[in-house]
Amino acid sequence: MLKFLARRALLAVLVMLTVLTISFALTRLSGDVAVAMAGPQATQQDVDTIRKAYGLDRPLTVQFVSWVADVASGDLGRSYLYHAPVGELIRSRLPVTLTLGLTGLVIALCLALPLGIVAAMNEGRVLDRGIMMVAVLGQAMPSFWLGLLLVIWLGVKWQLLPISGVETWDGYVLPGFVLAFSAVPALMRLTRGGMVDALASDYVRTARAKGLTRFSVVMKHALRNAAMPVVAVAAVQLGFMLGGSIVIESVFALNGVGYLAWESISKNDFPVVQAVVLFLATIYIALTLLADMFNAVLDPRLRIS
Repeated sequence: MLKFLARRALLAVLVMLTVLTISFALTRLSGDVAVAMAGPQATQQDVDTIRKAYGLDRPLTVQFVSWVADVASGDLGRSYLYHAPVGELIRSRLPVTLTLGLTGLVIALCLALPLGIVAAMNEGRVLDRGIMMVAVLGQAMPSFWLGLLLVIWLGVKWQLLPISGVETWDGYVLPGFVLAFSAVPALMRLTRGGMVDALASDYVRTARAKGLTRFSVVMKHALRNAAMPVVAVAAVQLGFMLGGSIVIESVFALNGVGYLAWESISKNDFPVVQAVVLFLATIYIALTLLADMFNAVLDPRLRIS
């Protein structure tokens, strides 16, 4: 088990170093940071002053090593736009993004697991085909378009739910559902596939032969084995949701980390952009590592793979 965890942890560190390098390189490849900060009306002297003030006149390798050292010590830099430490900006907006992501994941699981189980129990029938059509629809529909539809119909026309802000709990319902709708297809298909294989296995037939109820066979025997890949994908989907919150928070005007990233990109606030990319990647990597550990607990065969 320790060897398995060590391999996964080493892989996570390598991925994190790759993210650090790519996020730094992309902000530099997008153009001259000093020119972007100075604005179109700035003189060359203004640009040179900004470049020197923020250390942008140093070689790129020196800037990168300095940034990595600062990140390792917990210093994510200072925002050009807000004139505040980036870490404090992210911490102040993190609760909104995490709550939104967890809400979306809960909604996705509450929809995907029952639908996947029902589809597997009715394999090849009309109900199974109908559920799979829902999966195709969810995968094809852009999240921002679905969000705008829900805002128009449920928020503006019928006034059932708030369309912006999170002053009350119901402010998370619409954006959470939009996030969930894009994750439901993958979770539902995986649940269905795992349940189809499990229901056709020998141990399920043995359980049925013992006279166990259908509910007991499905929920206690088949679902446990079918749920293992769902756990890993659910963790990955949560990472996707936190990254995809940039679009959803913009549509629903939620003041979270995603909206902070959108503001920073539009205003060329590169320290914040780099930090948000790094932060979301860290969460994604951590969730994937936790999913691997959980699957290893459920299935000992993974520990020696």
